[in-house]
Amino acid sequence: MTTARISGTVWAALGIVYLVWGSTYLGIRIAVETMPPFLSAGARFVVAGLLLAALLAWRHGPGVLRVTRPQLASAAVVGVLLLVGGNGLVVLAETTVPSGLAALLIAVVPAWVVVLRTAFGERPGPAAYAGVVFGLAGLALLSLPGLSGDVRIGGVLTVVAATLMWSVGSFSSSRIPMPRNPFTASAYEMLAGGVGCALVGLGRGEQRGLDLAEVSARSWTALAYLVVFGSLVAFTAYAWLLQTAPISLVATYAYVNPVVAVLLGWLVLDERLTWPIAVGGAVVVAGVWLIVRAERRPAPPEPPAPAAALAPAAADGGAAPRDPGAEAPPATAVGGPGTDRR
Repeated sequence: MTTARISGTVWAALGIVYLVWGSTYLGIRIAVETMPPFLSAGARFVVAGLLLAALLAWRHGPGVLRVTRPQLASAAVVGVLLLVGGNGLVVLAETTVPSGLAALLIAVVPAWVVVLRTAFGERPGPAAYAGVVFGLAGLALLSLPGLSGDVRIGGVLTVVAATLMWSVGSFSSSRIPMPRNPFTASAYEMLAGGVGCALVGLGRGEQRGLDLAEVSARSWTALAYLVVFGSLVAFTAYAWLLQTAPISLVATYAYVNPVVAVLLGWLVLDERLTWPIAVGGAVVVAGVWLIVRAERRPAPPEPPAPAAALAPAAADGGAAPRDPGAEAPPATAVGGPGTDRR
C-alpha cells in the first residue's frame, strides 16, 4: 500500500492508537491516585480479558477460544511477563513517577529487544544498534538522580525493570507456541496477567484498609477508560491496522505515544517538563525511530535475514513495538508496558 492509497479510515484508526495508547499512562496515573496499583491492574486486565473473550465467542463462536495446553501455557507465561512484570510494575511506579516520564522510560523497550535478538544470534544491523545506543543514552539521562526533578530513583528503576520484563515477554512470544489467533492469545494473556497482578496485590497487602467507597469517581473513570478504550478499542484498531496499513506506518506509534503521554501529563496533571526530561526523551525517541526505520528496510538477498522480532505479528499481544503502559498488544509486539497492548 502506498502513501497515496492510505484511506481516511486508516488515518482514523492510527489516530486512535496514537491518542488512546498515548493517554494510558495518564489513565494509570489518575487511577492509582486512590486505587492500589496491583489490585487495580488486576481488575483492569481480568475485566478486559473476559470482555475480549466474550466478544470473540459472540463474533466467531466458542471454538475461537479453543487452544492446546502448550499454547495456553505459553499465553499465560507471556501474560505474566508483560502484564505483571511489565504493566504491573509501571502501575506501581506511577504512584511516584510522573506519567510522561514513565512513558519516555518505557519507550526504550525496542532497544532491549534488539539486545535480546543479538544475544540469540540475530544481527539487526548498524542502524538498529545505533538506535540502541541512543535509547540507552536517553535512558541514562532520564534516570540520573536529580536531573528528572523530584522523582524517587526507586520509581525510575521500577520502570526500567518493567521495560526489561516487557522486552523478555515480547521477545519470547515469537518463539514459543502461542494461540494462532492473536485476539485469543491476548484474551488469555490478559486473564493470566490480571490474576497474577491480583495475587501480587494481595501478597503486598493492598486489600488492607481498602474502602471502595473512598475510591474517587476520577479513578473509577480512569480505570473504565483503560479497560474499554485502552484494552479493547485501541487494541482492535491496532490489530486492524496490522492487516490493512503498511507496517512502517503502524510502527510509528512507538515514538508518537511517548510524546502524546508527555503532553497530556503536562496539560492535564501539570507535570513538570524539565530540560533533562525533554532532552533525554528526545534522545530515546530518536533511538526508537532508528530501530523502527531499520526494521522496515527490506532484508538483503544474501544471506537470508532472520525474522524481525520488532515487526508486528499479532494485535495487542504481538506486532510492532509493544508498550507496557498500554494494554497488552499483539503477542509479538514490542510496544511497551504502559500502553494497552492487549
